[in-house]
Amino acid sequence: MNTGQITKFCDEWLEAWTGNSPDKLIGFYSSDAIYSDPSVHESLKGHGHILPHFKKLLASNPTWVWTREELFVTEKGFTLKWKARIPVGDAEIVEHGLDIVEIADFKITRNEVYFDRTQLLKSLQALK
Repeated sequence: MNTGQITKFCDEWLEAWTGNSPDKLIGFYSSDAIYSDPSVHESLKGHGHILPHFKKLLASNPTWVWTREELFVTEKGFTLKWKARIPVGDAEIVEHGLDIVEIADFKITRNEVYFDRTQLLKSLQALK
């Protein structure tokens, strides 16, 4: 993939994170993809494990919005610095993070998500 294709892929993938459409989102991933984020203790492998996680995550956050801040094309895909706007109750928090994404045949084969969840968890706790 060239830089233009990777940028387009990334932006379409980020859009799929909004709107509670986990089936659309999983379509960006290869059937044997590996996925990890701070909320899972061990990496998830394959649609059978990733899709249930996406269903729960997107159902809980149907209106969050993810945007690309910086994109660094790599030999295997890209590294992304992102910003997420996450509604929590009547407020909105803004998180910044990093994804490492590997791609083969226009599908994500590996996705590692990194961010500090401290602010998000505090905001969620305050709702209880």
